[in-house]
Amino acid sequence: MVKGDEEYGDWDELVAAALLGTDRRRGGGPAGSPEALLDAAAVHTVRRRAGLRPAEAGPRPQPAPRDPRPAPPAAARQRLAQLLAGRTAAASGGRRGAAPDLTELLPQWLAAAGRHGYRSPAALVPALLDAARARTDLRAPALALAGARGMWLARLNPDWRFALRGGAGGAGELPDVTDGAAVERLWQEGLFAERVALLGAVRAHEAAAAPRLLATTWATERAEDRLMFLDSLRAGLSAQDEPFLEAALGDRSRNVRATAAELLSALPGSALAGRMAERALACVGPEGVTPPAECDAGMLRDGVVKRPPAGRGERAWWLGQLVEAAPLSCWRERFGGLGPAEIVALPVAGGEEWREELHAAWCRAAVRQRDARWSRALLGAASAPPAAGPGTASLAERAKLLETLSDGERADWVAEFIRAHGLSEAFQLLGVCVVPWAGALGRAVVDALDSAREAGSYPWSFSGVMGLAERCLDPAEAGRLEVLTAAASARADAASGAAAYWAEAFQRLVATLRLREAMLAELAPA
Repeated sequence: MVKGDEEYGDWDELVAAALLGTDRRRGGGPAGSPEALLDAAAVHTVRRRAGLRPAEAGPRPQPAPRDPRPAPPAAARQRLAQLLAGRTAAASGGRRGAAPDLTELLPQWLAAAGRHGYRSPAALVPALLDAARARTDLRAPALALAGARGMWLARLNPDWRFALRGGAGGAGELPDVTDGAAVERLWQEGLFAERVALLGAVRAHEAAAAPRLLATTWATERAEDRLMFLDSLRAGLSAQDEPFLEAALGDRSRNVRATAAELLSALPGSALAGRMAERALACVGPEGVTPPAECDAGMLRDGVVKRPPAGRGERAWWLGQLVEAAPLSCWRERFGGLGPAEIVALPVAGGEEWREELHAAWCRAAVRQRDARWSRALLGAASAPPAAGPGTASLAERAKLLETLSDGERADWVAEFIRAHGLSEAFQLLGVCVVPWAGALGRAVVDALDSAREAGSYPWSFSGVMGLAERCLDPAEAGRLEVLTAAASARADAASGAAAYWAEAFQRLVATLRLREAMLAELAPA
């Protein structure tokens, strides 16, 4: 027994002695020493910490399923650990300095590892799940990399339960899609994430089998689950999905009905698209625009939302929904055989308001139907002022139109836009370009940054584009940038203000490109 322990019977007596003082303890009787008090406190503390009766042991969990994918090379594993550690490092205030931002390189590492078919190193799966929990944009690639082991861990930790609803199921968990009994069992009993992954696998094997599988439990699914299942049909959407989607137009959930109508309108040969074409053609033609007078029951069933948002007129709101859901092919005959560019260039009787409504609806239709010819017509020339565009002045709408074009055509259009208008309005357009930015687009971005430096602007005026450039420029541009960095540094030595900030920004950009180059090389299989 530790000296002093016998002098204090329990924790409450020890606390009282500490509060009153050892010399006043027990009514002024023999005093215990302060040393004895501290010894007793140490012993009681250990007892209190260890004095819990162990709970009855629960059943041991089953081992994690085996993930047959290879682990990344050793250098790549070390890099992932570095990126995950950098994610949790405290963010510093003020200037960023010339060091690369590791947080923004993590998505690229995950994407590249996914392309190579790697699995996560076992020791890094918990950190990977934490990263996915903190950033929703990381969830899909992080959970795919974590695979079966990540899903297994997610079932054991409430903090990672998000993976059970949003995960991709993990490698090795899905049955053979040709095994009908196994597919049925997982569909009936599996977690939501497993069922989503199963639906995707079934659809990839046989497109028409996915809606058949959905139909077996559709009536008992929750509304939010029905919506997500329906949304998964976007991939591989075809005429075979029409009967199921047509039935979903009568769903009890408004969001499900709206999604079903949107998917059907993306099928130009569907019955819904035909009904919408008939309505739209009755409203729009060479003679002008006559919006619908009412929103009838048929329009409501076909997904038209009756009540407009604040500030929009009812009839204009209904017209826009009809036009965007009608097949774009129907307008050629209505306008006497003219092509998209000629139709878009026509004046619209009734004023600028109806022209804007009509062109905006055609923009949405071109995006929904992935029609590159109409997108080109609505985008117009990249060198023209954005406000003078034939389709829409909105850069957000233009970005959506660009996504319907091929990768090369998209990059060339944005490069021309940057050469004509600079970087200040290019952020949203650059965001839809394929990474890495190479060729004409990469050169246009670098030249525009140099022009901004020469003009005396501050780099934080282009902070969004600079951040994108660090993540998206082709590392091959590092050589040209090093020349600019040397020039910016020389100017910074001779002056203050913007020149010093540009020198730092270029140094960080070059360092990030070099790091990305090394990162991708590390991931390459031996």
